[in-house]
Amino acid sequence: MDVVSQAISEVKSKLPEIEYRLNEPMKDHTSFKVGGAVRSMFFPRDAGELAELYYLLCLYEVRTLVIGNGTNMLINDRLEDMVAIKTARLGAVVHNSENEITAGAGASLSQLSEYAWKNGLSGLEFAYGIPGSVGGAVSMNAGAYGSEIKDVALNTTVFSNKNGIFTITGEQHGFSYRRSRFSDSGDIVISATMRLKKSGGYEIREKMDEYSARRCESQPLNMPSAGSTFKRPEGGYAAELIELAGLKGHKIGGAQVSEKHAGFIVNCNKATFDDIIRLIEHIQESVYKKFGVRLEPEVKIVT
Repeated sequence: MDVVSQAISEVKSKLPEIEYRLNEPMKDHTSFKVGGAVRSMFFPRDAGELAELYYLLCLYEVRTLVIGNGTNMLINDRLEDMVAIKTARLGAVVHNSENEITAGAGASLSQLSEYAWKNGLSGLEFAYGIPGSVGGAVSMNAGAYGSEIKDVALNTTVFSNKNGIFTITGEQHGFSYRRSRFSDSGDIVISATMRLKKSGGYEIREKMDEYSARRCESQPLNMPSAGSTFKRPEGGYAAELIELAGLKGHKIGGAQVSEKHAGFIVNCNKATFDDIIRLIEHIQESVYKKFGVRLEPEVKIVT
């Protein structure tokens, strides 16, 4: 029995009620519809179960991937020795006080913004229509239309093997453009508390619907993608540079630069991980050669 099988057996022994699936295809859990099968995917029900699960996997030094909705990830087609943890069941949303709500890592951003609207709380309108989860949004400081998670995040409950379950606040998040302390630390977001503002329900809904309409008009929402492929370069926009480089609609294998929005790579015909990587690299090389700008991927690449 190899070490991954030993780890899975230990988890099943110590956490007999945890839901899991063996040889689970990651393409079924990512918006890109790309990714090979992990040895096992676990679905912890609460923070304690997640913490014990992650501790056991680390004890066996198993390569572990924690995912929410998988909407900002490009995952390799070959993952024979990896185990995944999906936070979907950590999705509860609680109204703590007049203007604060706490959401589990697995709650969707659209679910959270709907909840805020129904409770007359403004500040999350920008998140309506972003397909990610709270955990991923905090980890990458998700944003749109001039607003970011850092604008509303009050504190975050976190797990690490070194410190257990603890809470960070304010500047401890290390927020910057599409980054946070979670980008490199290996710590896991369990839940986040947002501080919002009381407002009229009509005004909140109007802004949510406006953002939703703008997304539908400009983005290829009907095709598998991971959202914006590249971070915004200083002083410009990735989509504009890609289009000016003549790459709109360009294909490699089953991957294509969206004809609707050049900042998106879409899976147009059963794209593989390698197809998308080759297209990303081709875009980077072409834009750098023409404009001297090095585009940095926003999508998280798991090899």
